[in-house]
Amino acid sequence: MQPGVVPCMISFIRIEKFTARLSERVNWAGAAALVFMMLITVADVAGRLFKSPIPGTYELVGFTGGAVIAMALPYTSVMKGHIAVEILVQRLPWRARVAVNALNALVSMLLFAVIAWQCVRLAQSMEASSEVSLTLQLPVYPFVYGIAAGCALLSVVLGVEFIRQLRGAEAE
Repeated sequence: MQPGVVPCMISFIRIEKFTARLSERVNWAGAAALVFMMLITVADVAGRLFKSPIPGTYELVGFTGGAVIAMALPYTSVMKGHIAVEILVQRLPWRARVAVNALNALVSMLLFAVIAWQCVRLAQSMEASSEVSLTLQLPVYPFVYGIAAGCALLSVVLGVEFIRQLRGAEAE
């Protein structure tokens, strides 16, 4: 262990790196799903030229689109890729900026935790009622569970960011 490094700091760094790696892998799965959406759409359009479109393309693209967004959110948050209006925050003193960023991370973490929880409840309800899509008769609940997983991972990423902001406040 390095001198002056607290063991809990090492654990936090490991957690931070793990969530970043997991978010990146989930993002790659989202990218693969996006490629699937593109291919199925192109195949459907080509099929329409020959009077044989692919049934259920609209459903597949819709379900996959929700999954793509949910899988991209955590990595986008890790990379600080979300749109942020910092014109006011930049003018604040350092401690106030840290406080605003920490509060933002905390509120966002709680919001996405609630969204994940509600998605799980919705998926459980859909699974219990055996809800399926209209054209392909696909079960809907796995896609909703996927969205819940993406939102839960985003909540974890935001929790790590909240702790990181608080640790930054201790640095001064």
